[in-house]
Amino acid sequence: MSTPSFIGIHDLRSHPRPLGASVELSHDDVRPLVRTAREAEVEAIYRLVADNVSEGRLLPRTRDEIARRISRFLVAADGGRVIGCVDLAPLSRSVAEVRSLAVDDGVRSCGIGRALVREVERRAVASGFDALTAFTHTPGYFVHLGFSIVPHQWVPEKIEADCRTCAQFRRCGQYAVMLPLVRAQYPRGSGHSAHG
Repeated sequence: MSTPSFIGIHDLRSHPRPLGASVELSHDDVRPLVRTAREAEVEAIYRLVADNVSEGRLLPRTRDEIARRISRFLVAADGGRVIGCVDLAPLSRSVAEVRSLAVDDGVRSCGIGRALVREVERRAVASGFDALTAFTHTPGYFVHLGFSIVPHQWVPEKIEADCRTCAQFRRCGQYAVMLPLVRAQYPRGSGHSAHG
């Protein structure tokens, strides 16, 4: 049985603050633990996503939808506090989507999003996916992480699964980005299956 791997990045407990309050931190202060989400964290993930929806960064997700898919979510945790999240969403046997990538506004620009995407990438490789995709209003962020902007038609799985039924279909202004996955970068058996 393999031991789950975590991206350890330092504990934020040395920064006391009221529960739920944001705190501005420098890159040196932020070292979250990236791990699989727990059922008890549905509400925290929902709040992070909802905050980013209100800022125009993400499309909405319901609490029920997050709860049904909680095993696909990763979180960046500061002790018991969720400060970032992402969903590794399978679109087909070969393509998975980086979905609902959100970071608490008090710790943005500290590498948390990058840590979440890198762990999603590692798990996608371990699960046998050939490519990661994302649909985003800020493609430059993903390009900086090695993704390429591609035509939406290159991701027909996403269009069929989500786009056609979305109220924003053909008006959302999102860019499709894609990252081919290279299995040689990661040792076999270093992650959990995300299919399902």
